[in-house]
Amino acid sequence: MIKEVFTKPKSIYAILLLGIFTFLFLGIEYLYVNRISLTAGEEKTVLAQNYALGVSAIGFLLYPLFHRFLKKRAQIVGLFILALTAVVCIWGVQKHVSYLSTLLSGMALFLSLGLLGSAAHYLFFKLAEDRDHLACVVGISYALGIFLQFLNNNLINLETAEAIILSVFAIVTLALLLKAEKLFGPETTEAEKRPLPVKEDVRANRKKIAAGGFLALLVLLMACIFSTLDNAVTMHHAAGADIGQWPRLLLAVSGLAAGFLFDIRKRKYMAMMMYCVMLMSVICVVVLKLGGPFLIGLVVFYLSAGFFAVFFTTSFLDFACHMQTPALWAGMGRAMNNVSAALFANVSVALLVSDSNGMASIILALVLFVAVSIVISLYSAWLPAASGAPKDIPADLDPQEAFRILSNLFALTPREIDVFDKLVNSEESIQEIADGLYLSRRTCQRYISSIYEKAGVKSRMGLYQLYIEKQRRL
Repeated sequence: MIKEVFTKPKSIYAILLLGIFTFLFLGIEYLYVNRISLTAGEEKTVLAQNYALGVSAIGFLLYPLFHRFLKKRAQIVGLFILALTAVVCIWGVQKHVSYLSTLLSGMALFLSLGLLGSAAHYLFFKLAEDRDHLACVVGISYALGIFLQFLNNNLINLETAEAIILSVFAIVTLALLLKAEKLFGPETTEAEKRPLPVKEDVRANRKKIAAGGFLALLVLLMACIFSTLDNAVTMHHAAGADIGQWPRLLLAVSGLAAGFLFDIRKRKYMAMMMYCVMLMSVICVVVLKLGGPFLIGLVVFYLSAGFFAVFFTTSFLDFACHMQTPALWAGMGRAMNNVSAALFANVSVALLVSDSNGMASIILALVLFVAVSIVISLYSAWLPAASGAPKDIPADLDPQEAFRILSNLFALTPREIDVFDKLVNSEESIQEIADGLYLSRRTCQRYISSIYEKAGVKSRMGLYQLYIEKQRRL
């Protein structure tokens, strides 16, 4: 599996892009919590952290509009402005003139990070075309980001130097985004504005949207449990306790383990594995509220957090390839996680502070567990419709419907579907295909190479033979 991942340039670039953004986001969050805790108590610090995460979720959800309605040049200018804003706000947080100034700088900073992060997830989606090892690529990216944060926190002791490093990595993230778009990102902005050439079955499309809603709700509910553990760790840290940097290594290890385990049998058991991890976290909350040692909560939090991050990132990246607006869905996992942190912040902090006997926290954790159990069942039931898997297809299937199913099976983008249609249903040359679709020959060739790679063939004849064979099996 490792060999297959690291022999593909696009996968390597995808790992670097998402890994460096992960480091940037977590590093800035760590700096922000440290600086704002200088003039705020434990509760206020946790609330400020979660509100900042909520603002970043707004950025994640705004990016699809940014991507859809701005022209290419305007998008590049926008990315430059966002990166510059991030650098300025990093220094606003680092200076910490007052609680209010740090809070406002943090809000602007996390809004910029949300937009940059959504762009990073979308470009990662376009780069990581090996869907069989998607969770593995996500896990390696996450582990890289965590390891960089571990090195940064252990080697850099001056906060000014930390701000310099984060500023540099904000620029590096910008450079990676622009380079990825230029080298590997097919120009799908216009194509994604158009409907699919094959008419979508209305019922199937509704099922996809319903599955996306269930997945978003599932992540939202799971994040409530994990944010409670996170808030407990943050309050412990804000109170002045030094928990050390070694738990970060547990995050990296759990992220790697999640990537390899989730990809077993093409992620067939991913949801069930995540369900077991969540059950362990619920048990941990109960143990902590009954007076168990804090170290248990710390270890369980860092082990489960890695699995959760890889789960929600992979789930939505996987789901995005079946939707017409992948820019919206690719980063939805991180957005839902951050929305949950913001919405649940007040309740979580109130429970951690005022729930002396722990019964309210235990009851809430159990209620959330039951809710997750119900939603994960609903999501699993709707998943086949979302995945577009050719299951129980009648033998006399309409050719257009068969073409649509195969396009989804190969995870083709809307523009790639146009090219795929020409390749298998016409005898036009590459130049004729390019002219008919108003593409340059180079761009058309790039789409064709991407289609070949996704279908696992090396020639047009091989693609046609595979197409006919798949149709017969349907």
